[in-house]
Amino acid sequence: MEDAFVDPLVDRLQYFVIPEDCAGLRLDQALARLLPQYSRSRLQSWLRDGCIRLDGLAHVDAKRKVWGGESIEVEALHDPRETAALPEDIPLNIVFEDEAILVLDKPAGLVVHPGSGNWQGTLLNALLHHDARLAQLPRGGIVHRLDKDTTGLMVVAKTLEAQTDLVRQLQARSVKRHYLALVLGTLKGNGVVDAPLGRHPTQRTRMAIVPVERQGKEARTHYEVRESLLGATLIECRLETGRTHQIRVHMTSLGHPLVGDPVYGRQRSSGIPLYDAFERQALHAWRLALQHPMRQIELAWETGLPEDMATLLEAARALGLGHT
Repeated sequence: MEDAFVDPLVDRLQYFVIPEDCAGLRLDQALARLLPQYSRSRLQSWLRDGCIRLDGLAHVDAKRKVWGGESIEVEALHDPRETAALPEDIPLNIVFEDEAILVLDKPAGLVVHPGSGNWQGTLLNALLHHDARLAQLPRGGIVHRLDKDTTGLMVVAKTLEAQTDLVRQLQARSVKRHYLALVLGTLKGNGVVDAPLGRHPTQRTRMAIVPVERQGKEARTHYEVRESLLGATLIECRLETGRTHQIRVHMTSLGHPLVGDPVYGRQRSSGIPLYDAFERQALHAWRLALQHPMRQIELAWETGLPEDMATLLEAARALGLGHT
């Protein structure tokens, strides 16, 4: 038999012949006996996907009987979930670390948890490389998250006791999280958006304002104008709750989506190429304050704007039409 092409997603190719003692069994039963290291659901999935061939034929009915002597070719596909929580040498910008917690400044483009389309190269993988002991904690010690393209400060627990305490603080809304966001349009005055959030009823990758009686969850965002610019406003947001896409959806609901937001704002052109060309939502978690789980004292950290947002603001100010 000629060497088979090995796809990078395939662990290995296996070739064997159905033995006579499997005669009369259904194909899926024979495979379960011959390949006990794989679950029946996995084998049935491979049959449906054409990854198992019987005498060269793919997509064979699992109920088809075998009589011994048939050739089987199996592509044992790698399930990415099995290696999602492996250490990877990904640089971390750690701004504080002790025996109980670490605080890091997350860059744009780094996914926090492995998931569909991002099974590797995540913050979890980086944390497990930084400290292997985090593998013993649920979610590697991660207690909250930032969107992939949102930058800024996150806290991670290093012990179970610290993780439990931080989760309680988040539930009690005593963790203070402040963000800087550049939104489209001129936003006048400060305010609060108090509107429950839930999954969009028809677009499941989006969030939307959803009434509580329709499974919406309480969400509250305080915002304050920091600087008015040509066609945009720099604001500071403080979260009482931490719902998915909260700031992005709340500001869009006011008619002021975030500059560069590919989900909630890209369809709206600002008329200013500088803003339309920005390739991510202009959102940065610049300040984080909480009670240290072990020391029982309040600590706070701040971090400057990432380079792309700082450059964007400088360019907006250089237009000469901005004012504070």
